[in-house]
Amino acid sequence: MKSSENPALDIARRIAGLRDACGYTREQLADTLQIDREIYAAYEATGADIPISVIFEIANMFGVDFNEILTGVEAKLDRLHIVRAGEGELIERFEGYDYRDLAYRFTHKIMQPLLVTILPGDAPAELVTHVGQEFNFVVSGVEILTLGTKDYVLNSGDSVYFDPRLPHGQRCGSDVPTVFLTMIAE
Repeated sequence: MKSSENPALDIARRIAGLRDACGYTREQLADTLQIDREIYAAYEATGADIPISVIFEIANMFGVDFNEILTGVEAKLDRLHIVRAGEGELIERFEGYDYRDLAYRFTHKIMQPLLVTILPGDAPAELVTHVGQEFNFVVSGVEILTLGTKDYVLNSGDSVYFDPRLPHGQRCGSDVPTVFLTMIAE
């Protein structure tokens, strides 16, 4: 599906296509998600104001990678997979939600979403390692991901999947705070 100038609408279209492919009506999915049907219809019509927790729950329900719904690109975890943002505007609605309630148990792993803010003056994070997979989606600013001995610059709207068994750390790469959503699959 071709990307539009509106990333929120692109996400809504991907969700609608996934819903159709899985044999659900809009009303059935709203009922399953326990969301008012009119509110859900508005989410799917425009993508505007859809909570990231709902997108995550839909991805979990239909067994589709969360990153694929956000970006439209299937994430293949090797050592590193970066998806660059298109020409559209950043989806500002990712900000302002309470991410503490976004931990969902998968059948084979636990996703632990966390919204991270790094200030321009913060010292670079020490490099760490852990098992599993890590996903970062840059909400605003510039994130510099150090993976091993190499730096990767991620701008607003970019996302990255990487193998966190490699030493890694994140730091702010601009003169404004960097905000990114990170999820760790163990």
